[in-house]
Amino acid sequence: MNKNDIYEYMKKENIWFEVTEHKAVYNMEELASVELPYPEADAKNLFVRDDKKKNYYLITVKGDKRVDLKEFKEKYGTRRLSFASENDLMNIMGLIPGAVTPFGILNDSEKKVQIYIDKDFKDSPGIIGVHPNDNTATVWIKTDDLINIIKKHGNIVNVVEF
Repeated sequence: MNKNDIYEYMKKENIWFEVTEHKAVYNMEELASVELPYPEADAKNLFVRDDKKKNYYLITVKGDKRVDLKEFKEKYGTRRLSFASENDLMNIMGLIPGAVTPFGILNDSEKKVQIYIDKDFKDSPGIIGVHPNDNTATVWIKTDDLINIIKKHGNIVNVVEF
């Protein structure tokens, strides 16, 4: 699914969302220069894999948080983790670096990616800002709606504390 497919899907499902169009951004530092309506709800997304290249994870946290992959491994019982390759990112989620987003799950036909979402996104106002499979926009959506979209697609979603 591309950006417009994502928008059409949410309209069809009667899901509330807002879009902020912006220049292409490739990391949180670049995003900091963009004026956002809900800066406290912007998400950082890490696409990682285990050392056997069998299990893939999308870790979505508040933009100001850091993720320690060793700590994550211990806490959630995974094998040793590292960032997935650009090829894996494209082949599994149809995304390029800088455009990593939970919406990429909709391109995961084998449903092999497990999602870990920061539970702080459920706190008031309960909104999360993620790319719509394209790093030239940020979509603001209710966190519960995003979780339901992922579950409906068939991927495993874990709401956890970081």
